[in-house]
Amino acid sequence: MEDLEEIGLEGIGWDENPDRNPLDLAAIFDGKPVWLEVGFGGGEHMVHQAVTNPEVGIVGAEPYINGVAMLLGKIRKAGAGNIRVHPGDARDLMDVLPEGSVAKAFLLYPDPWPKKRPAKRRLLCSALYDLVARSLRPEGAFHVATDVDWYFEDATRDLAGHPCFHMVEMRVESGIAIETNYSIKYERQGRRLHLARYHRNEAPHPAIAPPPSRPRWSASSAPSPEPAAEP
Repeated sequence: MEDLEEIGLEGIGWDENPDRNPLDLAAIFDGKPVWLEVGFGGGEHMVHQAVTNPEVGIVGAEPYINGVAMLLGKIRKAGAGNIRVHPGDARDLMDVLPEGSVAKAFLLYPDPWPKKRPAKRRLLCSALYDLVARSLRPEGAFHVATDVDWYFEDATRDLAGHPCFHMVEMRVESGIAIETNYSIKYERQGRRLHLARYHRNEAPHPAIAPPPSRPRWSASSAPSPEPAAEP
């Protein structure tokens, strides 16, 4: 993918950056404020934000190549020049984001992985919240959206107990202003869409010491496993 060579971020992988030296976001985006999208799926939301907010730079991570390919096509069509991506695990990207460097972060419609065995793949979890807290600047915004009731309840409960976040908005509605493939699908199915926005407190983030090898997390583009047929 030639386009990916132009907008792909370097210095993310453990093999090329084993010391986890932070990215120079000021150089990458000419000093613009930086937004982050974790698991951008097909890229609808990220491209919309990039075109609507040309004064910011947006970084995103997505391990599924189909989602990355869809994003590249949308970038070409929209002419968005303020996006940089990591086609891999979001944690590897967040490891090397400088502390307090992100003004706004999005995590929209991540796969809930409802079964017990793959539950460790869930993105909405304390490890992710710690990484977001480390990346966000004080009063930076963290946007969360899901169509799964119990997943949203778990997330809001866990974030309520996190020292680095406080909720400033929560909504339940039948659709959102910025449509994605998932929000359209869920709206057609009559599902409720849960949305919440948090701000970063002044509290110091928890200590983070990520290992060089870890289980893969799901991205928002990953399809939920189909339930087994009843005998």
